[in-house]
Amino acid sequence: MKYTEEHEWLRVEDDVVVVGITEHAAEQLGDIVFVELPEVGTEVVKDDDVVVIESVKAASDILAPIDGEIVEVNDMLTDTPSTVNEDAIGKGWMFKIKTDDLSQLDEMMDEAAYKKFIG
Repeated sequence: MKYTEEHEWLRVEDDVVVVGITEHAAEQLGDIVFVELPEVGTEVVKDDDVVVIESVKAASDILAPIDGEIVEVNDMLTDTPSTVNEDAIGKGWMFKIKTDDLSQLDEMMDEAAYKKFIG
């Protein structure tokens, strides 16, 4: 798994990359009450806004961590956004993205580096 400075995690599964926010980010946001997901088929470029999350504390945009096409979204989050709080790394994933350039992940942090980053 890889991590970004924006507190996203990325996991490669077959030929797609699964993306979500870290447990640290979910804790910082507090109780998540709304998640707006992108449309399947959307082409994104790194740092495009792709997801809106609202919690009892704040609203946040989740940025595309890599270039690619959104190929699946976690529709469960529309009805039960609190899943992100309960299982951020598992059932709380947000979207899957297909990219032509997996080398974009090479610049990201591994788990040890991310833990050091959040200190």
